Amino acid sequence: MIQPEHWPDRATHSRVWALAWPMMLSNITVPVLGLVDTAVIGHLPEPHHLGAVAVGSMIFSILYWAFGFLRMGTTGMVAQACGRNDGAAIRTLLGQSLVLGAVIGLVILLLRTPLTELALQLMDPASDVLASATEYTAIRALGAPAVLCNFALLGWFVGNQNTRIALILLTSTNLLNMLLDLLFVFGLGMAADGVALATVCAEYFSLLLGLWFCRRMLARLPGEWIWQRLRRLSDYRELISVNRYLFVRTLLLLMTLAFFTAQGAQQGTTILSANAVLLNFMLLISNALDGFAHATEALTGRALGQRQRRPFYQVLVCTTLWSAVSAVLLTLVFWLGGQPIIHLLTDIPDVREAAVRYLPWIILLPLVSTWGFLLDGIFIGTTRVKAMQDTMLVSVLLVFAPVWWLTQSMGNQGLWLSFLCLFAARGITGAWVFWRLNRRDAWFEQRT
Repeated sequence: MIQPEHWPDRATHSRVWALAWPMMLSNITVPVLGLVDTAVIGHLPEPHHLGAVAVGSMIFSILYWAFGFLRMGTTGMVAQACGRNDGAAIRTLLGQSLVLGAVIGLVILLLRTPLTELALQLMDPASDVLASATEYTAIRALGAPAVLCNFALLGWFVGNQNTRIALILLTSTNLLNMLLDLLFVFGLGMAADGVALATVCAEYFSLLLGLWFCRRMLARLPGEWIWQRLRRLSDYRELISVNRYLFVRTLLLLMTLAFFTAQGAQQGTTILSANAVLLNFMLLISNALDGFAHATEALTGRALGQRQRRPFYQVLVCTTLWSAVSAVLLTLVFWLGGQPIIHLLTDIPDVREAAVRYLPWIILLPLVSTWGFLLDGIFIGTTRVKAMQDTMLVSVLLVFAPVWWLTQSMGNQGLWLSFLCLFAARGITGAWVFWRLNRRDAWFEQRT
């Protein structure tokens, strides 16, 4: 149980911030890239290009982040291996995650045509949006192997508490992506296809840079490779066991985002485009708050590997405090600056007006969503990932879906209300699971 001595000292605050700030900055570059994509396309005269990027991006968010376990599962297991000073396990987890990422990416690449055609049919965008979205998805699918291997690399770096490499990797990659956006769209006269091509080029650059950093870290890491563990399928059992729950959880979340986008598309191109602008704000919020979740993953996993209770609880208290402060600051940012940012992102009057109308939901989002992000960090670091699956099942099936059904008459307002309720439910159900585990001091119990 949490005791007074578990209040974080200065050293704990320093450790948390040393891991959190690089991840916050690097995570923010991801939605900032989305904002740049939106700004570049949003200033073209035809709004259907913006809708195409929104639809195409959502498809690949689902397709790729369904395999986000390659990042999350790797982080928790590597952090615990670091706590045990098990250099061989750290190497094995890197190799296994990269092998899984490459294999899944190649399968997606081989099945890219039927997968993207089916996804576009399910999204059912307007005819003018469909043509541009088809070009976008055909190009984006080429980056699948690089994207999934990059997930594994990021998880490995965070698990090793080396978030500064993650900062360098994501920042340089997304900066390249932004520059290529400008070159392909404004320099070469491309549209949604130019945004897709820029992204694929950046994804392969990220993979090469990440492997180079990996090689440097491994040269300083004690231990040796056990190559047999990369060849035997049975040795992947633990990694797959952890990741299956993360797969279901992530798939549920991304299916909800896809449903959200599809419902917006059915209300017309203007609503679809306005929601695309606001979803970039949502990604900015989630990626910023995830900085403390990443720190929680690495530090709780290491404390668990070392079997040390006091630093474990000190990290929990520390990251809870800073997550709350960050949520309040983000709410103030969007309350005071949301409308000017919308005007920077698009000069299409109808899209601007619609985005401002629904901005209050974004202003509330940080205060509601921060607890779910933090609890996910705890569950990943301690590999209690079944809890993440179960809480997401409850939140989607028993909260989001019923609220949306009951508020359909409210149009896009009801859609945003149901989305906010999803994040609230994630925090509440996750807190309940945390309370149950904490009450019986279950974090350090032996599990098979």
